[in-house]
Amino acid sequence: MDQSYTIGIEEEYQIIDPETRELTSYIQEFLESGAVVLRDQVRPEFMQSQVEVGSQVCRNIKEARQEVMRLRRMVNEIAVSKGRKIVSAGTHPFSRWIEQEITARDRYYGLAKDMGFVARRLLIFGTHIHIGIEDPELRIDIMNQARYFLPHILALSTSSPFWQGRDTQLKSYRSVIFEDLPRTGIPGHFSSNADYQGYIQTLIKTKCIDDPTKIWWDARPHSKFPTLEFRICDACTKLDEVIAIAALFQAVVAKLVQLRRNNQTWRLYRPELIAENKWRAIRDGVDGKLIDFGLEEQVPLRFLMNELFELVDDVVDELGSREEVEYVRTILAEGSSADRQLRVYRETGDLKAVVDLLAEETMLGCC
Repeated sequence: MDQSYTIGIEEEYQIIDPETRELTSYIQEFLESGAVVLRDQVRPEFMQSQVEVGSQVCRNIKEARQEVMRLRRMVNEIAVSKGRKIVSAGTHPFSRWIEQEITARDRYYGLAKDMGFVARRLLIFGTHIHIGIEDPELRIDIMNQARYFLPHILALSTSSPFWQGRDTQLKSYRSVIFEDLPRTGIPGHFSSNADYQGYIQTLIKTKCIDDPTKIWWDARPHSKFPTLEFRICDACTKLDEVIAIAALFQAVVAKLVQLRRNNQTWRLYRPELIAENKWRAIRDGVDGKLIDFGLEEQVPLRFLMNELFELVDDVVDELGSREEVEYVRTILAEGSSADRQLRVYRETGDLKAVVDLLAEETMLGCC
């Protein structure tokens, strides 16, 4: 392959009190404890009950697994040493946003001042996957094409069925909360890198944003690194899930680049149409039906995922990720984190039991 397709993974974790199972404002102490062992790989987030970790640049999916495993283990060890635990899921089942404290950083105070309660409600947690694409023109082209697959992969990651103690009847309520912000959702089409940079400069010149990191689309060219960053996913609960999703994003990128090298391209669809599929993924997760725009019919997600497996089949062996991509079939068969949370709640009627499930699954395979 003439591209490296490096992988970077960022995860946002919940910091919880294992007795009450509530979120706890703890980030400053956490950063101080983790400063030596994690250095710049651990960062604060908007709320003091959130912590973000970022992997090193990984050459392949096997390295990515070891890196995420290491980070989860080390972050949880720090938390446990201070009487806390970490949880990976898109929302906390019952903690309330209005009770959370904002992290004492100028960026977050500015966000709260700029956006008021829209920002204050951001008690949500995501997974961001970076795939290396060195050529900026190619990054834009692949972003245009890869938009189509974003709802499919969101469905696999769904882990936020509850909000402030309520069953939302959605599988990814995090997505609903996040789209209250401007410059979110499915990105539009850009004809070139110059077209994209012109858009950024217009926003900066007119004081809509002060830097490109305030573009929060579901996929974006990263402003500092030569990567295409996929931001659509909920925080993935199991290690196997985040690795499978990262492997699938990498395979999709590699396949789309391969098509381009062969003077082919995936058909481009309007972002408004892709957003229809995103809504279906938000609502129904892996049990839903998405629209096949070619057929103009609703099709079960599981069927469309089989087509996606066929599409990437000739690149996964060269990437060394067949086993990891195959785990997606397990998600399709057994359900996502949202489905498991809902099963536990229906069996017990207890959202604390849901938090216990999440805490256990977050560390599954990491110790």
